[in-house]
Amino acid sequence: MYKAVRARLRALVCGKRRGRGDGGMVTSEYATGIVAVVGFAVLLYQVLTSDSVRALLEDIVKKALSGQM
Repeated sequence: MYKAVRARLRALVCGKRRGRGDGGMVTSEYATGIVAVVGFAVLLYQVLTSDSVRALLEDIVKKALSGQM
């Protein structure tokens, strides 16, 4: 029985090693992702701080605080 258990464990370990793929991101993928996120954040900041959007947001907040919907 010991030999059968040992053979099964060896098969499982070897199978896991063969089945391993490239599951994580490499440094260049992290860098590309960070650049994309920073670019999106800058774009979102520019949109939200524009005069027209700022006026709309202030209007919404004023209506919410005054109780008028």
